[in-house]
Amino acid sequence: MAETVLLMDSDREHGEAIRTYLQRHQYEVTVSDDAQEILAQLENQKWNILLGNPLIDGEITATRTADLLGADPSTQLIVYGTSEQVDRAMDRFALDAVAYLHLPINSKALMLDMARARNRSVKNRKIDRYVQRLTDLHTARNHFLQLFDSVPCFISVQDRNLRITAINKWFKKHFGNYVGGYCYQIYKHRSSPCENCPVIQTFQDGRVHSTEEVVTAISGRQYHVLTYTAPIMDEKDEITQVMEISTNITQIRQLQDHLTSLGLMLGSMSHGVKGMLTALDGGIYQLETGLKRQDEARVSRAFDQVKMMTDKIRDMVLEILNFARSRQMMYAPVAVADIVEHVMKSVRPVALKNNVLCEVHLPESPGIMEIDSVWMESALVNFMENAVDACTYDHDKPVHRVSLTVTIEPEEMVCFCIQDNGIGMDQETREKMFTLFFTSKGSRGTGLGLFIAHRVILQHGGTVHVTSALNQGTELIIRLPRKPPGSVGENGVSPLTP
Repeated sequence: MAETVLLMDSDREHGEAIRTYLQRHQYEVTVSDDAQEILAQLENQKWNILLGNPLIDGEITATRTADLLGADPSTQLIVYGTSEQVDRAMDRFALDAVAYLHLPINSKALMLDMARARNRSVKNRKIDRYVQRLTDLHTARNHFLQLFDSVPCFISVQDRNLRITAINKWFKKHFGNYVGGYCYQIYKHRSSPCENCPVIQTFQDGRVHSTEEVVTAISGRQYHVLTYTAPIMDEKDEITQVMEISTNITQIRQLQDHLTSLGLMLGSMSHGVKGMLTALDGGIYQLETGLKRQDEARVSRAFDQVKMMTDKIRDMVLEILNFARSRQMMYAPVAVADIVEHVMKSVRPVALKNNVLCEVHLPESPGIMEIDSVWMESALVNFMENAVDACTYDHDKPVHRVSLTVTIEPEEMVCFCIQDNGIGMDQETREKMFTLFFTSKGSRGTGLGLFIAHRVILQHGGTVHVTSALNQGTELIIRLPRKPPGSVGENGVSPLTP
């Protein structure tokens, strides 16, 4: 396409002659000899080259020409005129003009300057296009970053060393701004990569992989996440990085786990209930025969057996109801010393059997607290038995101890501190120990005990803080209010927040 030229010359005939000359060299030229016409041409059409004297009518056309040169770098100016006109134009435009020619015009100089102006115009138009493309890319990049940040998922990009090279806003909010760190350290506080890592698998085969994990946020809160990975290719179609997208499915899994665990609990307990009913039938039979024979000793033994089986069945039903979130908490004043005494009666035989020393430290007057004694004692027994188990599994120390220390804290808080010098736990185990079905005991554990015990503490408005290290033992600090707060429920009603 020919370059468009606006030729400004008050001598119309001279301007037409220059136009004819330039048209032979493939320039598209329009001649204007009047200031108003020049202003209209500058306003209504885009020009590649302005040629002639822009000072035809003084400052008006000069100002418009200067504005155009400043606004559109692809428009070039070549001035020609008398010595006086050229001198004035030099003062007005200086380096903004490509060249200044004196009349009469040297044709070689004109063509060289026209070629220079054309080249500069073409180059500036290319630069404009590149700038526009860069602007478009910048806009697209901003849109991508907004999408990357706004997606309600935890997104990270990892290199072959599993180091994080990019993260989105949701990831930063929940796991911290740890670019450069290892994903397995940030997500799960591990010291080595996870087994069957989907990122590693995607690097190996270039396919999308998925997995479901439990991860821990910087707040200590745990999330069940469904994770997908996708490869990021370079211009050679080689995988340079992998994007990992994790969706929080905690609420879904909590519901599914609750329903599943309830079914498992009912199934497993049905065998226990069956055995208890059989023993109850036996006790009733002995009671009937003892009454017929008037054998008081037999009646007494039978009554004790019936009472014991009835209590066991009651406790099991209460456990099912509590787990099903349908049982109200039965708060009542209980002496702290009595709580500790009942807990130790249950724990000491197990500890003695496994050569674990049990110590109790009570203040002189610990007072009373309002609790559901059945469930609170059960929870504390569970924590204590877990401490005994930790000592039992440890074969490196000559003497093992478990202690229960009760202290009274400000603001009517009672603290139960359980310490052991057993095998301890790593960070991943500490963070998952209250997760449903998680157990570090293998087939010896169900993963329900600590989960339920922890929830009982929460129901009472309490907290559990765990400190532990491998081979150095564990400390559990359980803080409970003397009276259950309103957030747990008045008149014994509990929302059972998991």
